[in-house]
Amino acid sequence: MQKNRVEVCDCSVIHQNIVDEVKEKMPEETTLYDLADFFKVLGDSTRVRIMWALDTSEMCVCDLAVLLNMTKSAISHQLAELRRADLVRTRREGRNVYYSLADDHVRDVFEKGMEHILEQDNSL
Repeated sequence: MQKNRVEVCDCSVIHQNIVDEVKEKMPEETTLYDLADFFKVLGDSTRVRIMWALDTSEMCVCDLAVLLNMTKSAISHQLAELRRADLVRTRREGRNVYYSLADDHVRDVFEKGMEHILEQDNSL
């Protein structure tokens, strides 16, 4: 089977019990929209690079700017987007502000995504 080929079901039987079961468990539309927005935030390669760095170590804006060869302003803008989405958190130490991934859920989603991509790369 080709990877880009779309498989289409040609059955004429509706499995109503399955449809009903899934419909009963289906989250509210607003929840699904929020989930889509969550993944949209990760749809930017710069933010993914920042997330990867923060998955490895807590870092400040200056460190991220050097690591990613970007301006502090550009990094701050992307970090603001990640903060609005509750994907990163801050910790102040004196005059320095350090960023890290918000929690283990965020870390798990990010790492599972990376694992999936690496698995796909290895299967080619």
